[in-house]
Amino acid sequence: MQKQGTVIRWDATRAFGFIRSPDTSADVFFHVRDYRGSAAPREGLAVVYEEIHVGGKGPRAMAVQPAAQAGGATRPAASASATALPRKVQHTRPPAPSPAPRSERPAKTQPGANAPALPTLLLMLGWAALLGWGVWAGRLPLWSLGAAVAINLLTFVTYAMDKSAAQSGRWRTPEKHLHLLSLAGGWPGAWCAQQWLRHKSSKQEFRTVYWTTVVLHCAALAAWVGGWLR
Repeated sequence: MQKQGTVIRWDATRAFGFIRSPDTSADVFFHVRDYRGSAAPREGLAVVYEEIHVGGKGPRAMAVQPAAQAGGATRPAASASATALPRKVQHTRPPAPSPAPRSERPAKTQPGANAPALPTLLLMLGWAALLGWGVWAGRLPLWSLGAAVAINLLTFVTYAMDKSAAQSGRWRTPEKHLHLLSLAGGWPGAWCAQQWLRHKSSKQEFRTVYWTTVVLHCAALAAWVGGWLR
């Protein structure tokens, strides 16, 4: 079923956006590969689209095209009917010139969305030093170091796969799985993926939960190495 709506968000870097329609309660996701317009999508653009639902992930728009472009197909028939009318009816106002398309502006990162690099790197060094001291003091097994490296590599790869899935419209990794990896000790790998891959780096709700997992993991590690949990 074809619906009409307005583009309320467009991320040119990630090549996807959302459409808001009075006929749908939730905002509708669409990818650039499903866009049929001659010009790039932009916020505020009126569009028509076909709505589908796949895998319980919410509504998705297919065959998205500007409303003005979709309506262009009906103009020749309208002109023919106007010619058949008496001349006194043909005195209509000329169509108003369409506004010039707005130039695309790079999306602005919200203040505070990304943690400063230096404090985070210092926290990583402190975390690594705490692991090393725990192994040296015999309060952590030697394989803990290898496990820490493995969980961080796994976390980085999981973020990369989720970003690739987001760009191609495939099934995404649940956010709770990403948070569990951070809580298990993969938070440095998660931070590196967020910065280098530009994935999950601007969603404030996700970032808040992420830093909560960092605090909980570091507190638990310090308590165990310090002997407070033994």
